[in-house]
Parts: sequence; C-alpha cells; structure tokens
Amino acid sequence: MESKFKRILYGGDYNPNQWSREIWEKDMEYFKDARINSATINVFSWAKLQPSEEEYNFAELDDIVDMLSKEGYDIVLATSTASMPAWLFRKYPEVARTDYQGRHHKFGQRHNACPNSAIYQKYAKALVEQLAGRYAQNEHVTCWHINNEYGGECYCENCEKAFRVWLKKKYQSISALNRAWNLEFWGHTVYDWDEIVLPNLLGDGMENGISTSFAGLSIDYRRFMSDSLLGNYKMERDIIRAYDKDATITTNLMGTYKWLDYFKWAKEMDIVSWDNYPGYNTPWSYTAMRHDLMRGLKDAPFMLMEQTPSQQNWQPYNSLKKPGQMRAQSYQTIAHGADTIQFFQLRRSVGGCEKFHGAVIAHVGTNDTRVFREVKQLGEELERLGTATLGSVNEAQAGILFDWDNYWALEYTSGPTKDLTYVNQIYQYYNFFYEKNIAVNMIPFDADFSKYKVVVAPVLYMVKEGMQEALTEFVKNGGILITTFMSGIVDQSDNVYLGGYPGPLRELAGVWVEEIDALAPEQTNTITFHDGTKIPCSMLCDLMHVEGARCLAEYSTDFYAGTPAITKNQFGKGSTYYIGTNMNSDGIAKVLEMAMAEAGVASVIDEATELEITCRKADTCAYYFVMNFKEKELAVPSCFVGYTDAITGENIKSGDTMAKFDVKIIPVAY
Repeated sequence: MESKFKRILYGGDYNPNQWSREIWEKDMEYFKDARINSATINVFSWAKLQPSEEEYNFAELDDIVDMLSKEGYDIVLATSTASMPAWLFRKYPEVARTDYQGRHHKFGQRHNACPNSAIYQKYAKALVEQLAGRYAQNEHVTCWHINNEYGGECYCENCEKAFRVWLKKKYQSISALNRAWNLEFWGHTVYDWDEIVLPNLLGDGMENGISTSFAGLSIDYRRFMSDSLLGNYKMERDIIRAYDKDATITTNLMGTYKWLDYFKWAKEMDIVSWDNYPGYNTPWSYTAMRHDLMRGLKDAPFMLMEQTPSQQNWQPYNSLKKPGQMRAQSYQTIAHGADTIQFFQLRRSVGGCEKFHGAVIAHVGTNDTRVFREVKQLGEELERLGTATLGSVNEAQAGILFDWDNYWALEYTSGPTKDLTYVNQIYQYYNFFYEKNIAVNMIPFDADFSKYKVVVAPVLYMVKEGMQEALTEFVKNGGILITTFMSGIVDQSDNVYLGGYPGPLRELAGVWVEEIDALAPEQTNTITFHDGTKIPCSMLCDLMHVEGARCLAEYSTDFYAGTPAITKNQFGKGSTYYIGTNMNSDGIAKVLEMAMAEAGVASVIDEATELEITCRKADTCAYYFVMNFKEKELAVPSCFVGYTDAITGENIKSGDTMAKFDVKIIPVAY
C-alpha cells in the first residue's frame, strides 16, 4: 500500500506564536539535532489570524510557514477552527454551545462552537478559504489538520431544529418515529415534529448524563450529533480540496472516544490520525487495541498525531515515562500501523492549563535533558530506518467487531447491571489475541467478513439491518463466529426482538436464552467444562436452552446448575460459539483456543513467548517488531537467529535476550 508520506513524519505540535523570534531560531537548531522533520502548526490561532470580524492578519503565520519551508519541514497545517475568538461570542452569542444541563455557555474553553450554528459555519468557512487560498500550493504543506479532537455536544435551539430536520429525513413520517422510539411508553406519543424535545436533563435524559428514558431517542441524538460535527469537518475539507485536489486531509481522533462514530468519520478522511495518551497503569495490550482500532477504521496505516514525550498533565497521576518507555511506545505504534510519530508538544508552554504537559523542549529551554536525548535517539533511529515500513500493512485472519451504535445502546440500557461496559468487553477478547501474538483487525459491522476465518462479536447487543444476513453467510461458508451474552437483543432503535434471545442470532447460535441473571460484585458462579476445568464467572449469566448447539460448559451452582453456559453450534460449513457469561481471561482463552484451532488461525511465529511480536508486510519483506514490555529479560525467539535487527544493524545470535523496553525490527524477505 502506498504511503501518504515520503518519510516517517517525526515532530509534533509547535506554537512559535507563543514565543519570541530569538527562540524560533534556537528551536530550529534543537529540532535539527533531534532529527525532527515535521511540525503541526496553527491549531489554536483563530483569534490571532482574525482579530476582528473585518480583519485578517497572516503576517506571523507567513513567517512561520516560510521558516519551516526553508528548513525542509513537512508542515501539518491546522485550520484553527477548534476554538473561536472572543469577538465572535460577543457579537453572535448563539455560536456558543448549550450543555446537557441546559446552560448556554459564554466565551471560554475549546470545542466551544455549536456545530449547527450557521454563524459559526460562516466564519469557519471564511477562515479556511483564506488559509487554503494562501497555503495550499506550498509543497511543504504535507497534510491539512482540520479543527482538533472533535468532540462534545450541544443542546441548543439550533441543534433542536436541525435534529428535527434530520429525523424527518430518516423516518419520513411522525408515526414511523413514534414506533421506532416506542413512544406509547409513558404516553410520550408526539403528533408534530415540533413537539420533539432534545434528550438532555430538561427532557428525557437522566441526571447522570449516561442514562435516558428513551434509548431510541438518545441513540438517534448521538448519531445526529456525530453527523453534525462530521458535517463541519466535511465543510472544511471540501474547501481545501477545491484549492488542492491532491491534499491529504485529516483530523485527530481519540481512540475509543465514545461520542463519535469513527467508522463513519473514517470514510470521509484521507488518513486516520489519533492522539495516544495512556495512563501510568494502562496495559500495553489496551494501547495496542486502540492502535488496531484506529488502523481498522480505514484498514490502512494511520498517523500518530499526538503523544507526550514525557508526562501528561490532565490525568489524576501524571507519572514520568521511564527511560526507554517513550521509544518503546513509539515503536509499538509503528508496529500496529503508524506512518508518523508526533508529539504534543515540541516546546512546553509557559502558562495555561497545559503548562506541565510534557514537551521535547522543557521549561529549562535547552537540549541537555533526558527527554530530549531520548527524542534525539529515536529520531536518529527512524532516520536510519528510512522508508522501509512506510505503507506496509498489518494482515490478520481474525477480526473483532467494534460498533459505535452498540457502544451507545449497550451503555444507555437500564439493566440488567450497571457494571457492563462496551469497551471493557471488547478488550477482554482482544487481550487473548495480544497475549498469543495472533494478528487481529478491529472491524465495523459492515465489514467484508469473508476476508476472515474468525469473527469475534462480544456483546453484540444491537443487531442492525443486514448484520444477521452477513453473519449467517459468513458462518454458512465456513467462518467461525464467537459471540456472547447480551447479543441479539435489540434492533437499531433499541426495541427488543421478540421471540426469545438472542433474537436474529438464535438460529445461528443454536440456543434460546430464557432469562439473564445479574450478579452483584460480591456474587460469583462457576462453570465446568466437559474436561473438568472449572472457571469462575460473574456479572451476567444467561439461562439458556440448546436448540441444536452442543454444550461445552455448564453452570456449577445456583438454581441453574447443570444448564448450559458455553455452547458451540455447527451451522453450514462453519460454527458459532456462544459464551453465556462473563469469564476471566483463562475461561475466554479456553474457548478462543478451541475456535482458533478449528479455524486454523495461528500466532505470527510458531514459538510461545512473552514478548509482543507484531508484523507489518511490505511488497518484498515482512517486518517483525519484537518488543519487551515485561519486568524481566526475555530470550529472542530462535526463529529470528541469523537475521539482522534493522535498528542496530546487528545480527541476532542464539541466546540473545531483551531487557524491558528493548525493541528489535527484523526484516524477513519473502
């Protein structure tokens, strides 16, 4: 696959407008020393570019672009529309957002624009026209960065009116809307589009902001708000495209961020970019999952738009990255599909709420720091690596289904337990593949399932139109499907499929779920596999009957002891595994190992190891990334003996070991 870039972009957010010009010169010297070759600029500069409604001033930005161009940088040019200037609020207060509690905001914060404000759209569009007309033909502008970390929500009158229009287009008639939202419940039937009220705290939203009286309404509002913000992105993208039809255009996403349907967004982006900020105790496997999700959005290499070189400032505990950790984290990112490594930020801010957020150049203002030396080391290594991995792909025979509609719907559900969260369930299954070094893709509900031998669909609560047919065809033709409790429950409007759970998946799974028992945190059950293995289970237990499926494990206690907990159903040439309860990692591994063996899906290498090993494939060569994230030295697998580490140029010998945070990139020709 051809990369969007001619080299690995190595750099990050740079705000020279916050500093004197003497410091700009010193920065250029330091950045060159660190092998930094790109800069993301102009992210929050609207107020400086447009000090009043009638006036633009690009003098300083011109100087910044000229300086970076002369130094040969790849410029990632942002559009500055993520934070509006004060004069826009003062003159047009309707541009501000109204929050979930119904409070209309004033000037402040960021992500502060109502996405359905015609005034905001007018002035954002005008600004982008100015930027694109001025800089689109600069060959050093390698990528356009629209807005910044889109997110948040608005519940103002602009949005209410626009939501009604969106609903008319979707449902066509008020009677269809009443049926979809089941508004007979609580006597909420509406007879006119203007009677529809937004689902915030003043309407059918509940106190905590994550619950609702009518999930169909609230899920539709999530879809609408995601579409509204996406409309803003497309507006800016189309302006830039008019000035440069070949421009690479993106916006930075945020991993498993809940409130935007990233699979839908990715269809409108030239390349996915995202900001990776794990906590001090975030498992490496969880970070890997989020990388794989970002790669899976377009099934293509992505940009790492932001990470910190040292520490963050906005988490509860902002620990320093230990020596070697940033480097290892960066290589893990490349291993999972990144073609760039970019930092927030290149120079630490002197004030504001992010003044303690890490940077390549700290407040001391020199290159004589541990962090700078590590940034420089990585820069030198990436420079030597060159273009070898650019555009190479991560192939997999297994896919995990991730769906934002399910994310929203499952967590809006009132019952059967408050402890069930979507991403955590996905992660439990992803972690199996990570620990076994089995390549896996994160895939959307409308993916081409025929590309995979195995599809894992945990808590597939909402089965939307076309999903049943696609999954049935997949299994019938020899695929292996693994699904779980709380699957096949509702349609796209959150109305229950009548006739027994798991609804449209019932024939495929070969089971009927009669009841769902919710266990409190202090309660557990046990399941017993037919080989005698006992596994604890918790949270939810399906009480089910087999309808053609074979029982693999049964509950051991409570009044449903002896009834099926795990089943397998042969269907056509394939089979469906149904996991009816929440198991620990040993239980999940036991079932998935059966499924992988049946499907013929194996690890990226034949040897068992605690190292993380990930593979990216280019036209003539496979690049194996071998990384140690454990607290102990680990042996390099013997299959790599005799090959050369692309980072050091040294041959791998029998008995070689790797300490924590050590990384090797091993090319293996086809």
